[in-house]
Amino acid sequence: MKIMFISDIHGVDSTLEQVLDIAKEICPAKIAILGDVLYHGPRNGVPEFYNPQRVAALLNENKKLFIAVRGNCDTEVDQMMLSFPVLARSAHIMLEDGTSFFLTHGHIWDESNFEKIFDGNAILVHGHTHLPVNKLSEKGFRVFNPGSISLPKGGHPRTFGLYDTDTHELTIRLLDDWKKVYNP
Repeated sequence: MKIMFISDIHGVDSTLEQVLDIAKEICPAKIAILGDVLYHGPRNGVPEFYNPQRVAALLNENKKLFIAVRGNCDTEVDQMMLSFPVLARSAHIMLEDGTSFFLTHGHIWDESNFEKIFDGNAILVHGHTHLPVNKLSEKGFRVFNPGSISLPKGGHPRTFGLYDTDTHELTIRLLDDWKKVYNP
């Protein structure tokens, strides 16, 4: 079984289409969306290929695949366009093998305050920064950010995350060449 992690779509339909094409190959049990789904946000310029209506349609067509959390750019009007919940501040995925993922956008809970809200061996999975990260924190828990599929920052390429229950590998993958692991 596989789980894909994507973040910061920001209304760009072409990159979401790439993710969905990759999902047809990978056949994930779930795709976790880590916020900032439709709106590009006031700090970002309008992205090339900005088409939030098409993003909503693509997501709604595949709604059973998704588990989502609210980003700092997501609002009630976004929820009105989407037919699955996107406004929870966090979500939790617990796998049969004991692997636990705490999903959040990253603007409220992040590496600095994660241990205050979650006790255990959960992996903190968040977006928000548009910077891919896969590391152990100084406090001993794993921090994972798949980067952004649409508006990467810091000179990074467009990326997403992948967890494989067979190998127990949590990796960052290049959107344009998904079989390649990206090590930022």
